[in-house]
Amino acid sequence: MRQGFDNAIQSNAVDLGQFVQVTATLLLFFGLGAQGVLAEEDLTNVDPPAEVPAAATESGLEPAANESTTLDSLPVHSRRIPEDWIDAPAAITVVDRSEIQLGRQQLGLDESLSKVPGLFMQNRTNFAQDLRISSRGFGARSSFGIRGIKVFVDGIPATLPDGQAGVDAIDLGSTGRIEVLRGPASSLYGSAAGGVIHLHTEEPPDLPFVEGRVSFGALGFARQQLKAGGRGGPVDYLVSGTRTHVDGYRNQSGFRASNLNGRFRWQVDESSQLQLVLNAVDSPKADDPGGLTREEVHADRRQARTRNLLFDTGEEVAQQKLGLVYRKSFGDAHEIAARSYLVHRDFENRLPFTSGGAVDLERLFFGGGISYRGEGELFDRQHQLVIGLDVDAQRDRRKRFDNLLGVRGPLVFDQHEDVTGWGLYAQWEIDLGVDFELSVGGRFDRVEFDVDDDFLQDGDDSGEIHFDEFSPALALLWHPTPAFNVFGRVSTSFETPTTTELADPEGSGGFNSSLDPQTALGYELGVKGLLPGRLRYELVYYDIDVEDELVPFEVASMPERRFFRNAGESSRRGVEAALEVEPHPGLTLSVAYAHSDLRFDRYRTPAGRFDGNRIPGAPRNQLHAEIAFRHRSGLFVSLDALYVGHVYLNDANTAKDGSSLVSNFRVAWPFHSGRWRITPFLGVNNLFDRAYQSNVRINAFGGRYYEPAPDRNLYGGVGVRWEFGSGSP
Repeated sequence: MRQGFDNAIQSNAVDLGQFVQVTATLLLFFGLGAQGVLAEEDLTNVDPPAEVPAAATESGLEPAANESTTLDSLPVHSRRIPEDWIDAPAAITVVDRSEIQLGRQQLGLDESLSKVPGLFMQNRTNFAQDLRISSRGFGARSSFGIRGIKVFVDGIPATLPDGQAGVDAIDLGSTGRIEVLRGPASSLYGSAAGGVIHLHTEEPPDLPFVEGRVSFGALGFARQQLKAGGRGGPVDYLVSGTRTHVDGYRNQSGFRASNLNGRFRWQVDESSQLQLVLNAVDSPKADDPGGLTREEVHADRRQARTRNLLFDTGEEVAQQKLGLVYRKSFGDAHEIAARSYLVHRDFENRLPFTSGGAVDLERLFFGGGISYRGEGELFDRQHQLVIGLDVDAQRDRRKRFDNLLGVRGPLVFDQHEDVTGWGLYAQWEIDLGVDFELSVGGRFDRVEFDVDDDFLQDGDDSGEIHFDEFSPALALLWHPTPAFNVFGRVSTSFETPTTTELADPEGSGGFNSSLDPQTALGYELGVKGLLPGRLRYELVYYDIDVEDELVPFEVASMPERRFFRNAGESSRRGVEAALEVEPHPGLTLSVAYAHSDLRFDRYRTPAGRFDGNRIPGAPRNQLHAEIAFRHRSGLFVSLDALYVGHVYLNDANTAKDGSSLVSNFRVAWPFHSGRWRITPFLGVNNLFDRAYQSNVRINAFGGRYYEPAPDRNLYGGVGVRWEFGSGSP
């Protein structure tokens, strides 16, 4: 049986060299046919993009018949200083609205972020564990949610002070832009060793609109959305409500959720603006089918683990968020920004074991921040300065009950867990002349963990832990021409354990006081360039040394509950490359490649010595390629492919998941009739029906590493939009 499964894995493995050769051939063919897209002399003959009516531009609609998509520089704010993408001395990727929404299922961030080099995403179809994202190996240890990467939505953090982030409250149907900063970002954001993901709600148009969208598909997928937005005087708004239902590919994998998202902005006067963010999610069902062994996958890919069925595993979530962001400018050179927010979350979870297998968590997450940004001249050189303070807190009431075959039993655990973090940061950037810019920054963070044990039958496990970290960074940019910019960067980073990761495997409550934060020192060298309207590219090499790597493991008495330990020293080295080219108006080719060499340098446990082993949970090679075409009529067609190399599944490197190549197809055709815009769309996931894993569970007890992904499945739908005041009635 094992041999049969191995043969099945190998039959679906793809020769990376062959895939690279095909991709390179396509790029070469279209590049040579683009009238010398790379020729330097053509720079003077590039036609500027056609002017677009203001209403169409501000509405964020798909390009009209006379428009042409272009590859130009992009404004980015990931480093807290507004700048063009080409001028940022960091690895940054921007994903626009059409990549996020047009013809998409809109079930998860993986749909649009697969094109970001270096990001590896799993848990795509297990909504009980949320999407897991890793960047340069940071975040690969997570069994649920996102670790090591800070997530923001419209300026409000979705990452807790302890470093855990979730994306179950994000409404992709109203997301207009995603900015991804890869690499250590602790000098600006604290516990952010892998980078930052910042999502922005789409910009509302001048002309108000109402839009309905209905989509449906295989595996019991159904989604309804109602969205409205517009501008009136000094106020603009965008509101979206969605309902989603999925039966799931595997048994015990159903999902239901409703989401409300709103952003309102008031231009108080010429120099100040107030933004209000509202969000609510209600997910009464997110089942967990559990991990399978190799033999179980071979026998039936769609089955759930027997214990998961027996204990009715899954979760229920209800969350509400309110956020405020205020900006005040003083002339053209100075600005003050302040934010505050409050999040309330109710969470229930059932795990596949009896003792403490039913979790009840009530959380308050709140905080604020203030920053100053100024620019001017220093010694006849232009410079910018940002200084700020962030204060964030979470207050958790965590209870555990026995899980009596899906029914809540007696209370066995009750404690209050408080986490408070604050960070003071500064970032300074100055033009050195001769096409050089210097960037210097640093941040001091203090994170305090406090547990108050209210379940005293087994003793008092109350206690407190705090971590202090200083994270400096230095970057240098050389930009002789827009087509060739070089940057170098040295930075430090840290990650604290989360409250869940601090659970003590030796006791019933309290914190594992033996855990330390993992820290890192990283070096980066990158090249990026731009030929406006034709080509945009980026190539980055990184070298990161990590101490006290946080690594998950399981114990036999509590399967599928993760505990953590420090792994000594590890190293991360790799290359990330991205290329986008438009060889012909409307035709866009993009390629993103990442090679990662992630290893334990020193790691010894009672289970063995793992020095030199590869870090599990992240592939050595990953390649994404896409061909997209947008016709003058509005027709949009896209074909993409994602190659993922083999992934080790445990610290001992004795088990691994084979490589895979998965392709997806989507088509949409928006057309107008007076004030109406109608957009039918169709998509196919896993176009060539490959067998691969949606998720792998690291160091899973009993070899239950695998969560099979769905086979080929279709979806489709239609969006109908009514625009007030445009067109003929």
